[in-house]
Amino acid sequence: MTMTLDSRWMERALELAALGPWPDPNPRVGCVLVDGAGGLLAEGVHRGAGTAHAEADALAQAGARARGCTAYITLEPCAHTGRTGPCAEALVAAGVRAVVYAQTDPNPAAAGGAEVLRRAGVQVVGGCRAADAEALNERWARTVRLGRPLVTWKFAATLDGRSAAADGTSQWITGVESRADVHRLRAERDAVLAGTGTVLADDPRLTVRDPDGRPLENQPLRVVMGRRRVPPGAQVAAGPGILQRLPTHDPSEALATLWDRGVRDVWLEGGPTLAAAFVRAGLVDEVYAYLAPALLGSGAPAVGDLGITTMAGICRLQINDVRVIGYDVRIHAVTKE
Repeated sequence: MTMTLDSRWMERALELAALGPWPDPNPRVGCVLVDGAGGLLAEGVHRGAGTAHAEADALAQAGARARGCTAYITLEPCAHTGRTGPCAEALVAAGVRAVVYAQTDPNPAAAGGAEVLRRAGVQVVGGCRAADAEALNERWARTVRLGRPLVTWKFAATLDGRSAAADGTSQWITGVESRADVHRLRAERDAVLAGTGTVLADDPRLTVRDPDGRPLENQPLRVVMGRRRVPPGAQVAAGPGILQRLPTHDPSEALATLWDRGVRDVWLEGGPTLAAAFVRAGLVDEVYAYLAPALLGSGAPAVGDLGITTMAGICRLQINDVRVIGYDVRIHAVTKE
């Protein structure tokens, strides 16, 4: 199928948007300004909360040359004032003739930019490459709908569902390949959360490390939830990056605090008690289960009591992916919103 001119410019805007950060409180957005003769004027990308939006970035580069141009933007220009001003008004002030955007802004606090532009006499076309833009910002849009960070629960277990032996030891159930995979996925989140029980029992670092065990430069926020004290010598308190204590047993309260801090994607590393609390509260969105071809017969289960007493109440997940990693099997499942 032949790609239209609008679609080709939007493809470039999508490439720019993909350069933006995730996780972040803001969506990833790209903007391309094209002059009346069809030539490229400027390109903009949003580089995270507190920085210029993609439209402002491109307009600053174009200056007075932006008058009469067409702007291709992957997300409907915002109509609200946050850390930066409304992009819709900036486009009008710059004299932009037309705006082609992909995805309608799902955030009610920022939506409405298209109408602002139309009232000012700007030609507006929405929905160009909308599916591609929505896929790019799928996780961000889910956080907007939910009003809280996404939660991915990871656990490692034997085939009989044990996450620790009867004496409490749990290292290592899975192999080095699975552990490397966990670090890769951890690095895609902006917070790693565990309970005080796990900290006291396992003394984890909750950092992201390379295959040689070296900490990466960019570290997710390390979060310990619970009312018990974290020992001064605990590894979680000594690692690189920032440690946040949440003295609560309420998963909703913990997520609200993290949301206010700008956290949008949480990697849940807690033991069976904390995992059960999040599952019971309906606050687990994804599960990564690493299953080792091994048996223990007794010991701690992967998850604690969920309050389910009959098969009618079973918590079923949807399988997204199953793969063999080293000698283990990794199951990636998702829950329904």
